[in-house]
Amino acid sequence: MPDGILEVAGGIVLLFVSPHAIEHIVRALTAHELSEDLPDLVARYLLHSTSHLSSGVTLFGAVYLLSHGIAKIVLVALVLRDKLWAYPWLIALLLAFSAYQLYRITIAYQIYRITAVHFSAGLTALTVFDAALAWLTWREYRSRRALRNEPAPAAPGQPTGRRRHAAPPPGKRP
Repeated sequence: MPDGILEVAGGIVLLFVSPHAIEHIVRALTAHELSEDLPDLVARYLLHSTSHLSSGVTLFGAVYLLSHGIAKIVLVALVLRDKLWAYPWLIALLLAFSAYQLYRITIAYQIYRITAVHFSAGLTALTVFDAALAWLTWREYRSRRALRNEPAPAAPGQPTGRRRHAAPPPGKRP
């Protein structure tokens, strides 16, 4: 759930901060690092990425982060309340929102983008994280579903549900 909260916070920031302001903030934050280490890959990547931001890109990012974050917060809260039906919805959310853009909505497409089109460390991390989270959620869902389908253990002195041959009533012998 903390990552859902961070996604909502990031979405709100993207709604209210202009692309130019984001580029200015990144330049200010990376200036010291680049003055000491000019070929710094992370700083250069951040500068390159923010220099190509537009209002459409930041709006898409805001909508993506807000919708994904809010949905994740709600579904995780339901899973924590042991709502079994929420598990498949959380898995579907993770798989559907593991997207780079709206028309690129599957982990398989993300892997294709990473390997064949253009490597992106952020997209790679998002893909690995969402795939691992979906797998862990599936495992938890299966174990919870199996526990619900098992008969509850009998209380002491109560029949276990297994039929035993009853003793014949007193006075009657077979």
